[in-house]
Amino acid sequence: MSRIGKLPIKIPTNVDVTCNGPEITIKGKFGTLHNTIPDVLGIKQSDGKIIVSLKNETRPTRALHGLYRTLIYNMVIGVSEQFESTLILQGVGYRAAVQDKSIVLNLGYSHPVKLTIPEGISVEIVQNTTLNLKGCNKEHLGLFASNIRSWRPPEPYKGKGILYKGEIVKRKAGKSGKK
Repeated sequence: MSRIGKLPIKIPTNVDVTCNGPEITIKGKFGTLHNTIPDVLGIKQSDGKIIVSLKNETRPTRALHGLYRTLIYNMVIGVSEQFESTLILQGVGYRAAVQDKSIVLNLGYSHPVKLTIPEGISVEIVQNTTLNLKGCNKEHLGLFASNIRSWRPPEPYKGKGILYKGEIVKRKAGKSGKK
């Protein structure tokens, strides 16, 4: 059995969990999330806890056991507390602004980059160079953050680009020149 899969998931008081066969729906303060569990796994809900169990002990199902337990745990945390991701624009003239349901990024291209904000994700901009992304679905939040970052990944020579908060760019020395 998976060590992670064996752990029960505690359900906070402000979260409602409904299990209809393979479907699990979790409602909370920040939204509603749905997921479909494979047939090789079972879900039991009792005493304010969710327990994910195995129906048979094969190697692939043990991997799914830990995966789906973590996915359900992330759903519970997302609807009760929300996930947050912070991006920092580092470079001369790099700016961000929110217009309606999209983000406009000035990243040194000849045109501003416009990205539509997905449903369920909120964007807050601090000092034109810091993006705070919040959402209840961890997967969608990470995909959107990586999509923004893909427009200007950090480069090692000047340190410019879009960085995650706390990310360290290992700097390289430039050409030494002729001797």
